[in-house]
Amino acid sequence: MALHKVTSKEVTEFGDLYTSPLSERVLPKYNIPDAQSDPRVVYDLLRSELLLDGNAAQNLATFCTTWSDEEVHRLMDRSLNKNMIDKDEYPQTAEIESRCVHILAKLWNSPSGRDTMGCSTTGSSEAAMLGGLALKWRWRRRRQMDGKPTDRPNLVCGPVQVCWEKFARYFDVELRQVPLEPDATGLRPHQLRQYVDENTIGVVSILGVTYTCDFEPVQAIAGELDDIHAETGLDVPIHVDAASGGFIAPFVQPDLEWDFRLERVASINTSGHKYGLAPLGVGWVVWRSADLLPKELIFDVDYLGGEMPTFALNFSRPGGEVIAQYYWLLRLGREGYRRVQQSCIDTARFLAAQIEKMGPFELLYDGKGALPGVSYTLADKNAGFTLYDLTEQLRARGWQVPSYPLPPDRQETVVQRVLIRHGIGRDEMGLLAEDIRRSIDRLGRGGGGGARQQPGFHH
Repeated sequence: MALHKVTSKEVTEFGDLYTSPLSERVLPKYNIPDAQSDPRVVYDLLRSELLLDGNAAQNLATFCTTWSDEEVHRLMDRSLNKNMIDKDEYPQTAEIESRCVHILAKLWNSPSGRDTMGCSTTGSSEAAMLGGLALKWRWRRRRQMDGKPTDRPNLVCGPVQVCWEKFARYFDVELRQVPLEPDATGLRPHQLRQYVDENTIGVVSILGVTYTCDFEPVQAIAGELDDIHAETGLDVPIHVDAASGGFIAPFVQPDLEWDFRLERVASINTSGHKYGLAPLGVGWVVWRSADLLPKELIFDVDYLGGEMPTFALNFSRPGGEVIAQYYWLLRLGREGYRRVQQSCIDTARFLAAQIEKMGPFELLYDGKGALPGVSYTLADKNAGFTLYDLTEQLRARGWQVPSYPLPPDRQETVVQRVLIRHGIGRDEMGLLAEDIRRSIDRLGRGGGGGARQQPGFHH
């Protein structure tokens, strides 16, 4: 009989996870425990508790990445201790950030070449705020040079994500949100004349409206602002919030003019952790040219014995997500991103066709021409159930499918939205379609109903 030596690492003080002192009581919620605990016990208990979270692969509400290559996990593990703000200590991470900025600038047709100015952020919300701050500072400087008051800046936009409401409140800017027209899913160019004036710091155009997945017509918006400039002298820049579309349009619609090919576009933000495929925690903002980022907003930090300009709302933050973003840019290239995004779009259109055949729904967006997603409303007012009821039915099967009203003036229209991301395949959407059919049948027979009517899943 073979003899086996038992090493000390295989013996724990308590012998079994569920007979350890920590597992035999409710985990502390408000006070730090007095004693230490076996790290493996703590890990397993937390892992078990996290099973109560939803399955990320079934979260069809979020735009954020929920799947990554194994190599990304390994790079993230090696980067846990890298602080993005410490350029002197981690110069190669800083170099990788710079490479990503230049790659994105080229992808978005920046005319500035190597003189491009941009930076990484913790997400597209911070990136959007930095773009907004640059708009406000430039507007204020122009007003001061003309001897005019600077106390009433405003920002014009359509149905924007909450980060722009935060920007307006935090930085004392009036947010002029243009109401939706009866058949619209975003800002329409002809609406601008009622809202822009000499105090307008800029117009935000959305490449991927959160509520419906559609693209706002950036080129037409720029053309309308050109006409307003010619007629009134008001020279209003555009910031494109491409949180989702910035990693979609360049690959599947390369001829769509929404980026720096339009001279009125001053800055663009995107989210690397959405359709950029990077893990949660990275966004990007790029300016058309360096002079569009006011120097007063830039801080210099030590970098390899010299100085590097930085612009951020956060200070210490991890570098792993930036490294992972560079991994994906290298790993996929243009053709790889095109294939991934086109596959997601094709899957969205497959789901749209399934939903259209079910009967009670009216498609608002069928996955064609913008983001890989589907949005629809309940066309049959006598269906006997609401989309909120359907959301609750689908949740029983693990699916997280949001229902919510459209922004003013279409708040009476309740929609449901499904987002397709890398890692969500045709088979999963076939299963979702079957679950929607079964839920409709169940609700039609009176099985359920009465779910709370409230907006859900603000992502």
